Amino acid sequence: MKQKDHDSYSEYESRFEDRARREMKEKRKILSQKDRSQHKKTDRDKRALKREEDQEKWSSLPLGRVLSIKPLSIVVDSQGKEYDCVLRGVLKQDSEKVKNLITIGDFVRFEPLTDKEGAIAFVENRKSVLSRADNLNRQKEQLIAANIDQVLITASACLPAIKPPLIDRYIIASMKGNMEPIVVINKVDLLEEEAAEEERWLVEEVLSSLGKAGIKTVKVSVKTGEGIDALKKLMEGKTSVFSGQSGVGKSSLINAVTGLDLLVGETVKKTKKGAHTTTSAHLVPLEGGGFCIDTPGIKSFGLWNLRKDEVQGYFSEIEEAGRMCYFPDCSHTHEEGCAVKEALENEAISFVRYQSYASLMESLEDEYKRR
Repeated sequence: MKQKDHDSYSEYESRFEDRARREMKEKRKILSQKDRSQHKKTDRDKRALKREEDQEKWSSLPLGRVLSIKPLSIVVDSQGKEYDCVLRGVLKQDSEKVKNLITIGDFVRFEPLTDKEGAIAFVENRKSVLSRADNLNRQKEQLIAANIDQVLITASACLPAIKPPLIDRYIIASMKGNMEPIVVINKVDLLEEEAAEEERWLVEEVLSSLGKAGIKTVKVSVKTGEGIDALKKLMEGKTSVFSGQSGVGKSSLINAVTGLDLLVGETVKKTKKGAHTTTSAHLVPLEGGGFCIDTPGIKSFGLWNLRKDEVQGYFSEIEEAGRMCYFPDCSHTHEEGCAVKEALENEAISFVRYQSYASLMESLEDEYKRR
């Protein structure tokens, strides 16, 4: 075949090649690209690989647990001996999405520098973590405590008044962080002495609705001793963190449970608000086994990394009723044919719990709009 004829034939073949063959070639090309992309390492993969390498690198160092965090150092316990530690510079590089890299309860690998000082090189994987959105930067996570079994969400019957939405936010944070939430209502002795009828009703409604939702609750009074033994039993052999608003008596409860003498404050009767007495968290060993942590009181609690479509999953009664809604993506806030609203009208769902749900959905919507 002459060269000219060959060129003409090639042109003919390329122009009029069977369409099915061309489509098959294109499909193979796309599949090949997808296959290569599967083996391409993402940033998350790279971070995970780096973490595995670091874990192996520092595995020979002593293991310790963070007891408390001071302004200039981190107190680490290792086999009953305490070290004032600093962070190695390499750890500080990973602070893009978290406010604090280390928290109470963390297990760490550290290098002893002197008999009383050390440098933390690696933070072990956390089995659980209680965290919140940072107040100043909502895009950052603030760690509160790690490697915890249960969160003792502490509220008071009155002085200061109970805040159901705050309790429910703590419940969600506990579940998200792989911990059991237990709601502790302190100062129940004041229900007869100080509380108005509306306050007594609200406390009982909170206890009843949480019980129906499968959340453990316990009523206690440091003043009379009511419920203290039951609380001690719940804490035996477990690591517990007391958390809640200011002035509810977290430090007093820890004193009653452990026999310690932590600083406690008084609620100002004029404002019915509590004062901050705990300024930093501490990991305290329990006589019967286990640990407890007292955390500073708060006024608000921003949930970290929670989407609107996840919220109803943390309100079991709302999720169950919502299966009968007309719209499969019903938010249970404004839609017609909402089975949750119907259950609310029939008092099958607690109005107090629904208020917590609705206010959380609204705050997440506002937060989304601000981004």
